[in-house]
Amino acid sequence: MLPVVSIVGRPNVGKSTIFNRLIGKRKAIVHDEYGVTRDRHYGQSFWNGIDFNVIDTGGYLPDDMDVMVVGIREQVHIALEESDVILLVVDAEHGINTLDKSVS
Repeated sequence: MLPVVSIVGRPNVGKSTIFNRLIGKRKAIVHDEYGVTRDRHYGQSFWNGIDFNVIDTGGYLPDDMDVMVVGIREQVHIALEESDVILLVVDAEHGINTLDKSVS
């Protein structure tokens, strides 16, 4: 069984872009609008001599109780449970903020 890497982080930090890059194709939709990625997206990657599975997740908002946001958060939790490695993505332009810290 291949190791699993989940890509997580707050909304609009580039998780789907990294996912697409790792799997070598445009499987996940990339957009500036929050909430485009709602479910987990799965792909396979090969990097540095290692095959592994990758999971793209929606933007994590820990305290928002909107129905859609709660659903996204549940999908992220499922991905985390399936993971061997968690890749936390942050926005380098704005640095690590309180939301990033709560996601980690």
